[in-house]
Amino acid sequence: MTTIKKILIANRGEIACRVMRTCQRLGISTVAVYSEADAKALHAEVADEAYLIGPPAARESYLVMDKILDVAKKTGADAIHPGYGFLSENEEFAEACEKAGIIFIGPPASAILAMGGKSEAKALMEKARVPLVPGYHGDKQDERFLSAEAEKIGYPVLIKASAGGGGKGMRVVETAKDFSEQLAGAKREAKAAFGDDHVLIEKYLANPRHVEIQVFADRQGNTVYLFERDCSIQRRHQKVLEEAPAPGLSEATREKMGAAAVAAAKAIGYVGAGTVEFLLDAKENFYFMEMNTRLQVEHPVTEYITGLDLVELQIRVAEGQKLPFTQNDLKIDGHAMEVRLYAEDPANNFLPGAGQIKFLRFPLESDKVRVDAGVREAPFGQGDTISIHYDPMIAKVIAHGKDRKTCIETLKRALDETMVAGPKTNLVFLRTLLSNKAFIEGKVSTHFIKEHEKELLPAKHALSKETLGLAVLGLMKERERMPSAPDAASPWNDLSAWRIGGADVETFKFTDGGKEHIVTATSRRGFSHPELSVEGKKIAAAFEGSSYDLSYDAKLDGQHFNAVLLHEGRHLTLMYGSHHEELHYLDPLSYEAEDDEGDGRLHAPMPGKVVAVRVELGSKVKKGQPLIIVEAMKMEHTITAPSDGEVLSIHARVGDQVDEKLELIAFK
Repeated sequence: MTTIKKILIANRGEIACRVMRTCQRLGISTVAVYSEADAKALHAEVADEAYLIGPPAARESYLVMDKILDVAKKTGADAIHPGYGFLSENEEFAEACEKAGIIFIGPPASAILAMGGKSEAKALMEKARVPLVPGYHGDKQDERFLSAEAEKIGYPVLIKASAGGGGKGMRVVETAKDFSEQLAGAKREAKAAFGDDHVLIEKYLANPRHVEIQVFADRQGNTVYLFERDCSIQRRHQKVLEEAPAPGLSEATREKMGAAAVAAAKAIGYVGAGTVEFLLDAKENFYFMEMNTRLQVEHPVTEYITGLDLVELQIRVAEGQKLPFTQNDLKIDGHAMEVRLYAEDPANNFLPGAGQIKFLRFPLESDKVRVDAGVREAPFGQGDTISIHYDPMIAKVIAHGKDRKTCIETLKRALDETMVAGPKTNLVFLRTLLSNKAFIEGKVSTHFIKEHEKELLPAKHALSKETLGLAVLGLMKERERMPSAPDAASPWNDLSAWRIGGADVETFKFTDGGKEHIVTATSRRGFSHPELSVEGKKIAAAFEGSSYDLSYDAKLDGQHFNAVLLHEGRHLTLMYGSHHEELHYLDPLSYEAEDDEGDGRLHAPMPGKVVAVRVELGSKVKKGQPLIIVEAMKMEHTITAPSDGEVLSIHARVGDQVDEKLELIAFK
């Protein structure tokens, strides 16, 4: 039996910080590796030692085994924790660690190899008589052959990358005429994300649930399952919310799925933490999808309902220790949920985003609320940057309750206390999801977001009097925080509407959807109780307490608010309670160039690489026709024609790296 004293974490972001937190509690030293893009990242700062391993692109840093092993040898690390993603499911890396005499905190290379390819894994499960979704999982990759297999299966079908998951290299194909285009896109994404463009084809099930079983095994042959997680709430085949246990699942099905997962793990000689993923239909029939031979992003919900630290268990098993419990010792305690806070735009098909975090506040952690994050809170606008090179997840917010209803309410309160500004996020979407009637009733499936799109992504509402009033108070409070001039007492340096012998009366103008909103504020210089007139209706207002960072406490008609206002040019971001509002402020002291959107110039939605140009100069195109495909964050984003028209000019070629909002095509 070995005692691990120093661990190198071969990962970044929240999982690196998560592993370090457990190591710190156990008295184990940690070593971080970081790319040039992560030079100031949180995980590099909190580790005991940190080393640069290359440029921002993962293939030149976090995916280079030799660089990571060199750091491990140089620092005397006796173990490597791979986290999830990157090299966590790479059997060559596990073998290289073993050859170097370094403990790989994960399963043996043979187990990773057995489950590393979806096709091979399904073949293995088929021999073990584990139910499979109908499909083709073989090696033949000729387009004509795959198309014929799709016809045999029957549309709709699902194309999936064989070498990985996370929604990368995955396409739903509704009809035969779309197969060729979708297959090409899936193969490109698979190649970019996993270095392997092999795919498999499966029958696309209607309204299934995605339920996975957490397994754990030691080196003595003991294997248990730590119950299930329901991960059905997804967009682009990527998880948004996970919960444990699965709502409405019968105890009989839980035991059957658990037994199947344990059998799968034992069949490949598994060791450590792993997850066996299933699709579950309305009659609780379940079908094997894949096995993830690593820790999962959603592991905190399992930790909450079992009371176990899965990272500590990974370390103990890697040291050669026996699992300290049997299956009969394990019980489910309450209910837990996790939501993933992403930099993305739900209103624009959940397009991933990037950029500096200008403001970030998380809820206070407790025995019922937990936040796993790899970025810093940023009270003074100096937040970390969400990079285009990696997954755009900002944090995970997790809650626990005695039952599902209590858990939902706890998580909703935690999200109401969460504030983030800078890149667009899915925070409001998550709040809306938790209030959805069908979700509260547990009526979930992998199509939930699509089926409830109108409820979850409602049309933009009109600005309320509270929003307009708080925006004005925020602008007034902002002036107080501005650096004082040498002669600050002079009325010539006062930016308010102060005048000699009278009350201050100032007019604020905002626009929203082409409509103008006018608010007047009347007060005397230095007076903290202005009277507001919003759209002609008077509101009593008052500042309360002392403000800090960008937040302020205020009352409007006797109701208390804590708000945050971020002011950039004419753009305002206002956050309070469950609200996240974007306003256009007609600031008389600022100037902005007119926006040229809608003039026929199509721009890159985010920084990325052009992987395909589908048109030529002078092409006549139809509305919705693909024009250019840009790859960013390992996902492909297709820019389509906004209407019927003609391509006047093309400003990008395949292989070009393009910046956000760079003009790609002039379109008539």
